[in-house]
Amino acid sequence: MNTRKTIVALLLLLPPALLAARPFDAGAVRRVMQKVADWQIANQSRVKHQPLGWENAAMYMGMIDWAEIAVDGQEPNPYEQFVIAIANRGGWQPAKRMYHADDVCICQVYIDLYRKNPRPRVLWPTLARAQWVIRNPPENNMLLDYSTGKGLDKWSWCDALFMAPAVYAKLYRLTGDKQYMKFADKEFKQTRDYLYDRQERLFFRDHNYFERREANGRKVFWGRGNGWVAAGLAEILKELPPGNRYRPFYERLFVELCGRLLELQQPDGYWRASLLDPDNYPSPETSSTGFITYAFAYGVNSGVLPRDAFLPAIQRGWQALVNAVEEDGKLGYVQPVGADPRRVTRDMTEVYGVGAFLMAGREIYRMAAGQ
Repeated sequence: MNTRKTIVALLLLLPPALLAARPFDAGAVRRVMQKVADWQIANQSRVKHQPLGWENAAMYMGMIDWAEIAVDGQEPNPYEQFVIAIANRGGWQPAKRMYHADDVCICQVYIDLYRKNPRPRVLWPTLARAQWVIRNPPENNMLLDYSTGKGLDKWSWCDALFMAPAVYAKLYRLTGDKQYMKFADKEFKQTRDYLYDRQERLFFRDHNYFERREANGRKVFWGRGNGWVAAGLAEILKELPPGNRYRPFYERLFVELCGRLLELQQPDGYWRASLLDPDNYPSPETSSTGFITYAFAYGVNSGVLPRDAFLPAIQRGWQALVNAVEEDGKLGYVQPVGADPRRVTRDMTEVYGVGAFLMAGREIYRMAAGQ
């Protein structure tokens, strides 16, 4: 009997429930995650974004997730040290704009690192920023205007729901102080009420897209924008245990949004830059696919989403992401920084796309390892 037949014969002897419980190969997941993480670190000097900006912050979040499974007891963990070195150089500070959601995304990284090695002083800047904003709540309306900066003090664009709310949710869980979640809940619900299209069960990127239409006449719903929201909801749910008074709202919205995104996955496993006009944006897009696959996998692993309904989509999404990785570890098909659907090519990469890939990979690895 040849090797392949032997493997098949052995698999047939395994209980079906065990095969279903581990739908991925853990070793393969680790290998491709390492390729992507190593490529990013080797090429980080080429990244033009600010070290403490949201673009890099999303990548650091994924790198921390990867660090948890990258090495077996090796200290110091080189991937975690990569992120810690950046935090040290930046003084563990948020970025500069006091209200801007993008500029506190990095604080999620600081809190996660603090949990691994509690040193109170590293959280002082994060606590100071959050407390100042709560004491001086933003007054601008939700009408976003980049030319004047109006509306940027509020969470007036859907990406903001990944960047900022989880910071306050993490502080709420970490300190037990209700002021953090009270503030986040009020601001989040205001954004949901303003940007969520209840008919389509999707988020507009911001108010500038309410009346815009795609070439096929459908409304404009940006793939990565809705991926940001789905992943941001997953981050919030991690901080709100069952029975918490705030949890039901976020869990219901997460299930509803994920259910809609499940309907919009394309046959090749990707989500397109435009969710309702995929024919006009035929190329894959890996940042939306990464964040949505992460949200789905987290939802199944945590028991929030039904496994039978979502597992096939997770498998297709992960395989699509792996197909976009070059031999050297470069992740392609990442739409550049923007606010709406744009065409993408395989040679395009971005740090937040890598973050989404690694965040998804961590949850996929949990499935593969039967965790």
